[in-house]
Amino acid sequence: MQDSQAGQRRILVVANETCAGERLVDDIARRASEGSHEVLVIAPALTKRLRFLVSDIDGGLAQAQERVDESVDALRARGVNARGEVADCDPVLAIEDAMATFAPHEIVISTHPPGRSNWLEKKVVPRARERFDVPIDHVVVDLAQERVQIDAGARTASS
Repeated sequence: MQDSQAGQRRILVVANETCAGERLVDDIARRASEGSHEVLVIAPALTKRLRFLVSDIDGGLAQAQERVDESVDALRARGVNARGEVADCDPVLAIEDAMATFAPHEIVISTHPPGRSNWLEKKVVPRARERFDVPIDHVVVDLAQERVQIDAGARTASS
């Protein structure tokens, strides 16, 4: 188990494409503002089964690393003590792997909204809640809505 300072709240964040979504960053920054904290962001590598079988996973790993870096940068800009790692392509296995070295007090799983989330279709959140004895919160990030709001703000600012 990785050593942490006594009393430090450890938050494990599991996200994929929603890693640096404004709603997720806001939520984690709020949680971290409640005292001493350490945040680990893990992003499962997106790999297609065929690519995995022929060991052509570099593209998926690189994309996951970009998402992790973007998320960690956004969190650090908000004063959050955060680091990130690329993880197993199965989010539940990724949580299990992370828990071997990072004993979280809570887990936050971020997904797209219903109808656009593979993780929700695969019941990742209930499977994780059933498997791990740690409080698990689910944060829905609508990246399409966030882009609309950014575009609207840019149009208003240029008027």
